[in-house]
Amino acid sequence: MSEAESVLAFKVDVDTYVGTRAGVPNLLKILQRFGIRGTFYFSLGPDNSGKAIRRILHPGFLKKMLRTRAPSMYGMRTMLYGTLLPAPAIGRDLADVIASVKGAGHEVGIHCWDHVKWHDYLPRYDRKTVARELGLANDVFETIFGVPAATTAAPGWTVTADSLAVQDAMGLAYSSDSRGRSPFYPTMAGHRFTTLQIPSTWPTMDELLGENGITTENINDQYVALLQPGLNVHTIHAELEGKALAEQFVDLLGRLAERPVRYIPLGEVAAEYGGGAPHCELRMGYVAGRAMPVAIQGAAEGDTVQPCR
Repeated sequence: MSEAESVLAFKVDVDTYVGTRAGVPNLLKILQRFGIRGTFYFSLGPDNSGKAIRRILHPGFLKKMLRTRAPSMYGMRTMLYGTLLPAPAIGRDLADVIASVKGAGHEVGIHCWDHVKWHDYLPRYDRKTVARELGLANDVFETIFGVPAATTAAPGWTVTADSLAVQDAMGLAYSSDSRGRSPFYPTMAGHRFTTLQIPSTWPTMDELLGENGITTENINDQYVALLQPGLNVHTIHAELEGKALAEQFVDLLGRLAERPVRYIPLGEVAAEYGGGAPHCELRMGYVAGRAMPVAIQGAAEGDTVQPCR
């Protein structure tokens, strides 16, 4: 890698039934057009997106929903799944779509079994419950791909010491559960864990839109300005960049094509940047534009580096 070269990895979170059915095929076409390989993480159990309405009492959640125009972004059916509409089984019903991602040359991993359940209740889970949730997802993953998952990414960047311990027990190659600056091994609740973390370094579209004058017309100015030499990791969503904001995503890739950017999936990030990665504190905290806490990379052991904010 030359000093001036920027490396960009796309982490694709697939949260919903509609995002899998419609957003994923569209993203595959967009990424193929630009010759980019990404890493896709799938929700494989029931789509209970409608139950996220319980977060309405959480400070900032309603504001974020209105600011990002969530109903129009995600669609009303998705907003009703698990409440007024039955929760569809994503992995069972859309196995062919999910399998097509690996067939197109992308990396694949587990996002979760039940996205809303993990995001809202993980802190209440004991290790056995965490293992059951990931085990259910891994059973479906193995049915689709013939092998266990080698990587996971937690919904909403939500982790606990027990979830990290379960990941270690699964023998994963790496995970991407956090926000931060560079790959690291996490330390949490006094324990050092052995699964490499590859954090997202850029904010997501839904975190930026509606804040500080950022709109769909100028959001890519912000992303181009964020591009730095070295490693950049950007989490995108099948429901947004693959559907409602696909036009903006295509525009971003077109603008980045004019710059010296090398695209690699997260597995290659782990191979290229994981050697000698430090142990860093991992804590739950808040980042701008997000109503719920996320896992944030802190200082390396024995270092004075300030936590990523």
